[in-house]
Amino acid sequence: MPYILRNWIWNCGVWQGILRRIFEECAKTQENSENMALDDTDRRILRVLQRKGRISNADLADAVHLSASACHRRVQRLEADGYIRDYVALLNARKLGMPTTVFVEIKLKAQADEILEAFEKAVARVPDVLECHLMAGTADYILKVVAEDTEDFARIHRQYLTRLPGVAQMQSSFALRTVFKTTALPV
Repeated sequence: MPYILRNWIWNCGVWQGILRRIFEECAKTQENSENMALDDTDRRILRVLQRKGRISNADLADAVHLSASACHRRVQRLEADGYIRDYVALLNARKLGMPTTVFVEIKLKAQADEILEAFEKAVARVPDVLECHLMAGTADYILKVVAEDTEDFARIHRQYLTRLPGVAQMQSSFALRTVFKTTALPV
């Protein structure tokens, strides 16, 4: 085989390898760009949406200094990537007759997986429990419960909380006043 032809074939092979690596890197970059970190504009969009979930796309675009179409694309990407989980209405518990908030610390009899799972399934079915957190520390769980008043909480305690599986001890603390409350994450 002539020297020139052999060099040409070898160079084509080298270029194929280089091009293959470039295409692979481009593909990786494209995959990673779908889950890229948030930029300042994304954060501005999230801050506005957390406080005004019903804002129109046009008003949101004005607030974050984007065109309406660019803003809409970003919101769709934030939804698709899971940064925006849901849109909800936040209700006024006092107006709905549930002004009492009670935090209940739960200690379980044991920490076996089946006990934890049984407790978590049962507590998720209690309609008055707004939040349940698995804890490190003296309590195994902390519940946030809403009630009409102390008598209503006594009913919730008797009807639901005392029947939760695996509970060894419970301690309830009534909130006297809510000093600060927000659902907005610091983005």
